[in-house]
Amino acid sequence: MEFGLVATPFLALLVAIIQTMIVFFAQRLLDEVVSQASRTIQTGQAQASSLTQSQFTSWVCEKTVILFTCGNFMVNVQSSGTFASASSTTPTLTFDSHGNVTNPWNYQLGNPGDIVVVQVMYQWPVMLGPLGFNLSNLANGNRLLVSSSVFKREPY
Repeated sequence: MEFGLVATPFLALLVAIIQTMIVFFAQRLLDEVVSQASRTIQTGQAQASSLTQSQFTSWVCEKTVILFTCGNFMVNVQSSGTFASASSTTPTLTFDSHGNVTNPWNYQLGNPGDIVVVQVMYQWPVMLGPLGFNLSNLANGNRLLVSSSVFKREPY
């Protein structure tokens, strides 16, 4: 009898901890991959090889294939002349009637000396946890994972 009273909250807490752990692990993996991918833009490798937005997204996907679905990545690369004019705020997502993101994404690699903001976003599906625990931060019930990298392009 006592075990039945204690088991339910214990299992609910265990599920909430596991779900939180997976989301934080996915965010950390995304941060690491975006850091590596941004380095290719910073050093001019992406420009020298004429890396397109879809190729850049594929490169990010190859490094995160364990947890992520390739089609759900959103890549936004913007360049500006100064750090003050560079915007690293997370864009507000707009959805169509089918729940697909309709935002237009930029892919401006800039020139040597420019400030570049690389944002990679991913809609992570979350389950409604026990006892109302919910990690979603989007209207569609998913969690938006965002990793950003802001840097000054090297003169090459």
